[in-house]
Amino acid sequence: MKQHPSIGAEKVLMQNEALKDLIPMVKYHHEHIDGSGYPCQLKGDEIPLEARIVAVADVYHALISDRPYRKGLGVEKACEILQDGAGVQWDAELVRKFIQIAPSLATTI
Repeated sequence: MKQHPSIGAEKVLMQNEALKDLIPMVKYHHEHIDGSGYPCQLKGDEIPLEARIVAVADVYHALISDRPYRKGLGVEKACEILQDGAGVQWDAELVRKFIQIAPSLATTI
């Protein structure tokens, strides 16, 4: 599981010249602001901005989505979890901005 960012970047994106600009976004989206993430334990501004943005969006989507083992969380609870990890796992300013728009992202089918 922890290899998927590197595999996606190196085995998939690296093979296609048109997709090479996406490599940092994919490879580093599981890095944490405090340096405890993977695959390279980058911290703070060492993590490309695009990867920090994707990290917030990725975890939000994971939290609100139904999984085989649990029902998706509501927007409020997902935002609470993001806020709890702001400045540790995720960029605090990006979390703050994301939480402002999160309610407008909810869709119904």
